[in-house]
Amino acid sequence: MTTNAAGAQRWQASMMDNYGTPKLTLVSGSGAEVTDADGKTYLDFLSGIAVNALGHAHPAVVQAVTAQIGKLGHVSNLYVHELGLKLAERLLDLAGATGQGRVLFCNSGAEANEVAFKIARLTGRAKLVAAHGGFHGRTMGALALTGQPAKQQPFEPMPPGVVHLPYGDVAALESEVDDNTAAVFLEPIQGENGVVVPPEGYLQAAREIATRNGALLVFDEVQTGIGRTGSWFAFQRAGVLPDVITLAKGLGGGLPIGACIGIGAAGDLLHPGQHGTTFGGNPVVCAAALAVLDTIAADALLEHVEQVGKDLVTGLQQLDHPLIGEVRGAGLLVGIGLTEPVSVKIAAAAQEAGYLINPIQPDAIRLAPPLIVRPEQVQRLLADLPAWLDAAKENH
Repeated sequence: MTTNAAGAQRWQASMMDNYGTPKLTLVSGSGAEVTDADGKTYLDFLSGIAVNALGHAHPAVVQAVTAQIGKLGHVSNLYVHELGLKLAERLLDLAGATGQGRVLFCNSGAEANEVAFKIARLTGRAKLVAAHGGFHGRTMGALALTGQPAKQQPFEPMPPGVVHLPYGDVAALESEVDDNTAAVFLEPIQGENGVVVPPEGYLQAAREIATRNGALLVFDEVQTGIGRTGSWFAFQRAGVLPDVITLAKGLGGGLPIGACIGIGAAGDLLHPGQHGTTFGGNPVVCAAALAVLDTIAADALLEHVEQVGKDLVTGLQQLDHPLIGEVRGAGLLVGIGLTEPVSVKIAAAAQEAGYLINPIQPDAIRLAPPLIVRPEQVQRLLADLPAWLDAAKENH
């Protein structure tokens, strides 16, 4: 690959037009930086959509994957391997569910939510309650849970039984969740909807309402889990424990692994033959995930994420720019709510200046840098951001 233009041309000739044509062809990365085919380097404040928790080419992940692929790469789920057991035990411990839960590994967040959907149906109840604006994936079950009609419409009819309610509305949950409800599916923070944080007490109320009606409470931690918000899981910030947790993104540090964790009775609902995954949780991706967890713990990254995230939010607020209406989120999952729908223009200006940021909604920017982003890199972004905002406002 010689240039970005050559990459785009080959993409158009050979790839389905599912994502549009990317303008950049990335060829290498190190830490929080990536380099394109034209030799330009970018500070990465998207991290592969919150996937590259330890940044690019982290030595711990490289070493773990390299060692494991030379030893045992794939065994299928017909056989036990040590790293899968170790990772499952570790996740249960981090979730506070040691001895009271079970894990099923898969390949992605969408697949983890498909598993959670099926577990919910195994309760014998039909109705599932989710939230407007929520995003749980694009496979059919996960898409039915996703509260974004434009993504569903081309593929209707959806699997039946899903009811969507306003996110953050306790009264709506009170009125809809009943003894026919199998599960309530929620993100602790709605990432794809523009980093939307629910009102104080909402997650606790969801826990109480689900319990009172005998429904499962499912927290989709695909984006918020594994340290992204400054805790291992975002639900821990609310002090509640769900029945089912779904994970992916940051878990593998760039390698494809997802997980569905069932706690208590929810961990016992699936029986042999009711779900399957060819590659899910193989030794190589489990090695990567264990390297991620070990590094987050050894390098005190949860504390780092908490502090750097606060510095980022404070810095954004102190810019006091007329285009910034709200700064929201937790840890290093930060949303910039804009007063005008110019996020694409801002992201384009940022890219031109050597930054990758995400125009997640027309009026919202999502920042999700690697958890290892350095304070001076955050200050660089804060220093350069006003120029992109000014340019977008002038051209709007």
